[in-house]
Amino acid sequence: MLPFGKLALYGFQHVLAFYAAAVIVPIMLGNALGLSRAELVYLINADLLTCGIASIIQAFGIWKIGARLPLVQGATFTAVSPMIAIGLGAGGGTAGLLVVYGAVITAGIATFLFAPFFSKLVKYFPPVVIGTILTIIGLTLIPQALQDAAGGVQLAGKPEFGDLKNLGYALGTLLFILVIVRVGKPLLSSVAVLLGLVGGTAVAWALGDADFSGVGQTHWFGVSTPFHYGMPKFEAFPIIAMVVVMLITMVETTGDVYAIGEITGKPVSNDTVARALRADGVATVLGGVFNSFPYVAFAENIGLVRMSRVMSRFVVVAAGGFMVVLGLVPKAGSVVAAIPHPVLGGAALSMFGMVAAVGIQILGKVDLREERNALILAVSLGAAFLPTAVAPFFERMPQGVRAVLDSGITLGGLTAIVLNLVFNVFTRRRSLEIDWDEFTEDEEAGVDEAAGPAGPPPHAQGAY
Repeated sequence: MLPFGKLALYGFQHVLAFYAAAVIVPIMLGNALGLSRAELVYLINADLLTCGIASIIQAFGIWKIGARLPLVQGATFTAVSPMIAIGLGAGGGTAGLLVVYGAVITAGIATFLFAPFFSKLVKYFPPVVIGTILTIIGLTLIPQALQDAAGGVQLAGKPEFGDLKNLGYALGTLLFILVIVRVGKPLLSSVAVLLGLVGGTAVAWALGDADFSGVGQTHWFGVSTPFHYGMPKFEAFPIIAMVVVMLITMVETTGDVYAIGEITGKPVSNDTVARALRADGVATVLGGVFNSFPYVAFAENIGLVRMSRVMSRFVVVAAGGFMVVLGLVPKAGSVVAAIPHPVLGGAALSMFGMVAAVGIQILGKVDLREERNALILAVSLGAAFLPTAVAPFFERMPQGVRAVLDSGITLGGLTAIVLNLVFNVFTRRRSLEIDWDEFTEDEEAGVDEAAGPAGPPPHAQGAY
């Protein structure tokens, strides 16, 4: 436990490193489902509030819940595309959110119950599966970032979509982020995406393309109430899709626990992993109840622990307290909601691209000359692009089946997991196990060089 001043300072630093990536998830989902500005602000504040509570549970620990390590919890990018598919399949808007939240709550309960068993099954998720899944996550989210860079989905089909002004804002934001990373000190680089969002929005406001008029109409204080949009709807196929998402995030959280254990010098056991996964489950249930999302340990904050060498878990508890306060201030969410789509797209492109890059980095440790590994990668990538390349194929499917398969992340991730079981587990051939020591050593030595604008993106070190 550090003195109060240092606790507050280092805790707020974690919030800065976390903030940009945290708010992108509600913004992308809200925009895709056609939510109003007020509803979008509510989503952002609900997300921040739940992030704070989840981080406190993970770092402080309650009973057998929480790793008691300096791990910050945030909404997982893995769930973005599946949640959009589920929400749109249910009609979009708040009606779509109710189906999403039903799936999120159920998947969170499943994660909590399955945690002690999953902690013993990590050997069945070798680098070829993790690397493939991370690559798929990045590649399937990049088009969504590019759509925002062109002006946002609401402009699709209109003359303004793809306007050079929109692309200029996106490119300018991206270049600003790259410049900060190139010339800035490590601490400044760790918040490059946040600075890019602020800088790009400031330029857009100066040129009359950012509207902050709604900020003055927003209340200073507001509490996210349970089931704000109504009682969740529990439908079988959306639940299956979200359980697959949580299966992927469980692999990521396991890697994050081993990475932070290596950095802090605290031994990690199966029980530690199980407690961390239970915290993910509890946080995800809270997300569904408080109108938020599935949660996972945020990897860029692991990089910040390594860089700052401040390893007290109470610093993350303090960061969680700051997030709770921000989640109770709707004006802060209203400011974030005013970020122009092109600026958001430029920043998101850097983060999503880095997710794919880290997946490729992990695949570099896999012997792709071995035919089975190459087939796992090749077929999974092909499956991941099927929903976007041949959309009419999925439109002819029953609505429930579409909720599971009409997402590149879930379809590609499922393919990688199943093919690995067929080729490497349900055979006489010994399954390749993850060498956690090797990955954490590599992370210590060189991940800063590949970390991108704000350290490794969400899920990046989940592969470790």
